[in-house]
Amino acid sequence: MTWSIIAHDESTSRFGIAVATKFFAVGARVPNILPGVGAIATQAMVNPFYGIDGLELLRNGLAPQAIIDTLTARDPGREHRQVHVMDASGRIAAHTGRECVDWCGSVKGENFSIAGNMLAGAQVLDETAESFRTNTRLPLPRRLIEALKAGEAAGGDKRGKQSAALVIYGKEDWSELSLRVDDHTDPLAELARLEQVSHERWVHFRQFLPTRANPGGITDRALIDATVAKALAQQEAGKSR
Repeated sequence: MTWSIIAHDESTSRFGIAVATKFFAVGARVPNILPGVGAIATQAMVNPFYGIDGLELLRNGLAPQAIIDTLTARDPGREHRQVHVMDASGRIAAHTGRECVDWCGSVKGENFSIAGNMLAGAQVLDETAESFRTNTRLPLPRRLIEALKAGEAAGGDKRGKQSAALVIYGKEDWSELSLRVDDHTDPLAELARLEQVSHERWVHFRQFLPTRANPGGITDRALIDATVAKALAQQEAGKSR
């Protein structure tokens, strides 16, 4: 009932997952990321433990195919599940159970994996992949959203649309961006709007949060406000060029 894309930006070590569906609150269950290690998207008749246990297996160094083999071997409902996994070295594995609703399947490329079920056809994943391959100049969050938009234009979820989500992790244990559109008539358009709103303050503010290297972060409000104001001024100058 969903299609999702996992991507890894090697230049920044970021992992991202974007997902869309005709179902409520898809962001609550599908995307799972362990920063610096890997990512998992679990969907169709979703099994939340594929994400929970799968991340632990990634942490322990198992390869994506071994992770899928382990998760599905102990799940009597595996033929109703879909899951795909990518690790930081670019290895990818996917499982689409025999009982998943057509069209269903997966594709993979360099540093990205896409899987979907109950779609209008194979073209949904093909167009999602083509968009991601070609929009290399876009920042990762926007690149992922545009990829899903291309898949939606090719038919998307054959039942319609309801929710979407985007999650980005960098090197820290907290997400750099986590956006959810749980119930909307045009969830990908709303997701894109929220991503734009994140540039009003959040993307400039997050550099001051605590990190493992700097547990206290930066709390100098004058410095924070000045830095954010400068970044916003540069954004506006860029728009006028």
